[in-house]
Amino acid sequence: MADAQLSVYEREFIISGAEQDYRSDGRSCEDYRYFEVETGIVSNTSGSARLRLSDTDILVGVKAEIGEPNLLTPGCGRVEFFVDCSSNASVEFNGRSGDDLAADLMRSLDRTYSNKSAIDLSSLSIIHGQQCWVLYVDTLVLECGGNLYDALSLAVKAALYNTRIPNVTVSSDGGEVELEISDDPYDCHQLPPDQMPIIITLSKIGGRHVVDASQSEELCSDCHLLVAVNSCGNVCGQQKIGCGGLEPDTICEMLEVRLEQSILYF
Repeated sequence: MADAQLSVYEREFIISGAEQDYRSDGRSCEDYRYFEVETGIVSNTSGSARLRLSDTDILVGVKAEIGEPNLLTPGCGRVEFFVDCSSNASVEFNGRSGDDLAADLMRSLDRTYSNKSAIDLSSLSIIHGQQCWVLYVDTLVLECGGNLYDALSLAVKAALYNTRIPNVTVSSDGGEVELEISDDPYDCHQLPPDQMPIIITLSKIGGRHVVDASQSEELCSDCHLLVAVNSCGNVCGQQKIGCGGLEPDTICEMLEVRLEQSILYF
């Protein structure tokens, strides 16, 4: 989350506004800002997307390559994430803090997509226990203006949906297995978008919680609840960020808001 500074009066203004359901930019506590998504913008990838949410700007590229499955999941493919926070994205990304945030973002994506309610990795299998598709998802945070986890998950979802995976023909000649990868750009398949989860962050500000917190609002929150959910309403992961505590009733209320917001996205 953001690591800048606010004056006491700015902090009081943001907190009191949130508690009255009127935020500094005119939104209510459950309103999102508009965002813009472009897909297929990087030519040397299998899929790509760029998302802009206010001052947050994220670029994602996906490369589909043939590799070996994990020993524990021989009938499944793999999705591997890499996140880089550009030093130009925010002043606090200079030095170690940018690397730490990138590692946190990678772990969040790994947890989200390793859940069984996320994408069906068996659809990436080619030869059981031997060959599979590996999707390398490279993400670059170009600019950070708040609500980074939500924006990241939306950009990744858009890039994965834009990814075209070539169809493969498996044949056997003299006991040796041969793979023929189609070079026809139309002879391919896509991952089903309804399985791809998104992350919804709810930030506690004063006695209220808000969605899509701006960078200034994040500074006024001591606790954030991240919930990953797919279009079926299945929760693919939860995570709490910050040193503040949450009462059980507050968590239940936040999860209800999460369900309402996920319906709007899907």
